[in-house]
This record gives sequence, C-alpha cells and structure tokens, in this order.
Amino acid sequence: MSEGDKTGFIAKMIGPKKRWRAYKARVKELPEDHRTAVEAIERYLMHFVPTDGDSNAAMFEDLADLFEQAVADGTPIRAIVGEDPLEFADAFAQNYSEGGYVPARARKQLTDGIERAAGNACGAVGTDQCVQGDS
Repeated sequence: MSEGDKTGFIAKMIGPKKRWRAYKARVKELPEDHRTAVEAIERYLMHFVPTDGDSNAAMFEDLADLFEQAVADGTPIRAIVGEDPLEFADAFAQNYSEGGYVPARARKQLTDGIERAAGNACGAVGTDQCVQGDS
C-alpha cells in the first residue's frame, strides 16, 4: 500500500508518515522556547477534525514554516500567537479543518504551554496580565 493510499485514522490525523516525520524533524530544530510553543499548539490542533490527511499535514507544515520564519526574524512567541493563544490556534485551525470539540483541559494546556514558552508566568516582567484557560 502506498503512502497516499493510507486512509486510516492516524493517516487522517497526521497525514502521510513521511510528511509527519519531516515536520517533527523541523520542529526539533527550533530553539527550545519556540519548539515548546509549537508542541503546545500541535497538541491543541489534534482536537480538530481534518478535512483529509493532506490538509492536516499542510497545517502542521505551515505551523513549522511560521515558527521557523519567526526564529529567523527574531520574532518573539507573543508576537506570533498574541495574548490569547486559544484565539490564535482556533483561527489557524479554521483554515484547514472542519472544526472540532476542544475539551477545557486541552484549552488550559495550550495556554499554559504558551505561557511557559513565552516565559510569561503570572506576574512576570513584561506582562500586565495572566492569561487563564477555561477550567
């Protein structure tokens, strides 16, 4: 069975394995803070229903492109995702998916992951507010 013929659940979620592995290798090369942010967004995006494996693979590849360019330009994480990482991830996913149910736990994990990656804990220097996820 060729890579393009695989239509199972995993292939639909992540796309062809070769593309997924290439994406993961790209993410691994990012600086730790940007990699942490991408991985948090990735976990969140897994809750959306892809239109097909190729669309989902493209979504993750575009996410890697965005963060690779940000690293090259010296763009901080908050300049990419803004103050509301949930809004960013939802808008990003809408370009590629039919939507999905995202549990409150996943929403909090995304917010917490971006906070860690951006180095902004509640009350940290450079932030006037603490973004809280749904509980």
